[in-house]
Amino acid sequence: MARLQISDSEKKRAAVRILGISGSGRERSYNTALLEAAKTLVPEAAVLEILDLSRFQLFNEDLLAEMPEEIQEFKERVKQSDAVLFATPEYNYSVSAVLKNAIEWGNQPNNSWDGKPAAIISASISLRGGAGAQAHLRQIMVDLNMHPINQPQLLLARTGEKFDANLKLVDSASLKTLQSLLDALVEWSRRF
Repeated sequence: MARLQISDSEKKRAAVRILGISGSGRERSYNTALLEAAKTLVPEAAVLEILDLSRFQLFNEDLLAEMPEEIQEFKERVKQSDAVLFATPEYNYSVSAVLKNAIEWGNQPNNSWDGKPAAIISASISLRGGAGAQAHLRQIMVDLNMHPINQPQLLLARTGEKFDANLKLVDSASLKTLQSLLDALVEWSRRF
């Protein structure tokens, strides 16, 4: 049986579907605003969809037999995506409960995250910029069998100086890094 050959130009034309996941449940979240900025910078050959996870009920294995519909839809969207872009706040040197809960739902009963290319961005009012959360999320990704890009990294510190009053990212250096990160994620995704 002959295998279907896809030319390089056809691969470039196929849009890379990136799923944006904010680990924040706050209404005026810097991490969600960072994803909104990414939506405007995503390369032409890609699309970015942002999901709100903040209303998911807590993961409970007793619910796996009759999984809530919104969780089933979430798992399907993860599976259908070509890549995942996590925007994570940092709490106690780790990811938020909102994000950890979504990760657990995505991992059970079968791993929806398996083999997915990924990138991590973070925004924080602190000087660390979410470094602890990013490091911990990378550790979690090992168990999920995800493949995060390593460079460039975006650890956005002192967010009050980088966003305007409407939560629009206005810092030119951060915008440039975010653009580079998105380009790298699209290129990385095409390798899979």
